[in-house]
Amino acid sequence: MRLQLNGAMILQDGQMQRADIGVEAGVFAQTGGKAVDLRGYHILPGMIDIHGDGFERHIAPRRGAMRDMSVGVLSTEAELAANGFTTAVLAQFYSWEGGMRGPEAAERFCTALAATRSSCDTDLRLQLRFEMNLLDHYAAFEAFADAVGCDYVVFNDHLPHDKLAAGKRPPRLVGTALKSGRNPEVHLQMMQELHARRAEVPAAVEALAARLGAKGYRLGSHDERTAEGRARWRDMGVRIAEFPETFEAAEAARAGGDGIILGAPNVMRGGSHSGNVSALDLIRAGLCDALASDYHYPAARVAALQLAEEIGIARAWDLVSAGPARLLGLTDRGAIAEGLRADFVVLDPRSGRLGATFAGGRATYMSGEVAARFIA
Repeated sequence: MRLQLNGAMILQDGQMQRADIGVEAGVFAQTGGKAVDLRGYHILPGMIDIHGDGFERHIAPRRGAMRDMSVGVLSTEAELAANGFTTAVLAQFYSWEGGMRGPEAAERFCTALAATRSSCDTDLRLQLRFEMNLLDHYAAFEAFADAVGCDYVVFNDHLPHDKLAAGKRPPRLVGTALKSGRNPEVHLQMMQELHARRAEVPAAVEALAARLGAKGYRLGSHDERTAEGRARWRDMGVRIAEFPETFEAAEAARAGGDGIILGAPNVMRGGSHSGNVSALDLIRAGLCDALASDYHYPAARVAALQLAEEIGIARAWDLVSAGPARLLGLTDRGAIAEGLRADFVVLDPRSGRLGATFAGGRATYMSGEVAARFIA
């Protein structure tokens, strides 16, 4: 598609400026084809979601309801586009938690993603979230990650160690057990057995991280609380800190040159739902490289526009475009400049509503007055 976008305010070179820009052969160009009058609108770089699991509601709306996960992947792409994303990392669990997060579900999902991603204009990418207490699955997980073409692994630990160490039943045990398809007592026994082997985990993780790193995987850790913990991960080549829970952990990541990802829902609601450090406070302190949708795709756009009122649109939008691109090593996107992928959104600055999303120069979402201008 060849386009000439005229009259809009465009975010370029760190500031909003009135300019015209062309789109040709999927990249930004000096001049393009069909002229579209976009006066009154803003053109911003397409958003990049560096971590999101909101797709789970599309591929498993109810237990057993979605037999063909490909349908769910296509529905996910539609929601991503409607929220301004042109690239999205889909964060799939490989966990003892079972259900949608178990190894079998991960295999089904990755098969569906492989079957559909080539037909999607949104660039859908894969992150595998490995529950590191699955000591008997390390070899199988590594082989699986290699087989599905994953290049981004994040290490998680969702076991309620404090409760298990105290001999107590974890909260919401029955609900989580039923989601996994297990009897609650069987589920509890499994958690207790995994917890009992926790001393074996550090050495196993270190060896796996070394093997994955040697293959070029991007590696991240999750929910860190201490500087010492971040330093241990860094020594293992795990250079991305997802959702640090304290100032201490975030400051340690910044001091060590590691990437910091925070959750957009935390920004949108004004704080963490679990009582951890506020993402707003970390951003104000310069301790954030990228905002992730986490579990709610609309949150990233809403959070960026909310932040723009305080820190300016250029800095705020960087957290959902150029920032994620840098952490993912994607040098061909994240900004509006000649020769880069034509990933952009058209936004109404008065309402903050999205009028259009283009990925690689192709429309993936369009609505209202903006749509009327494109088809005129």
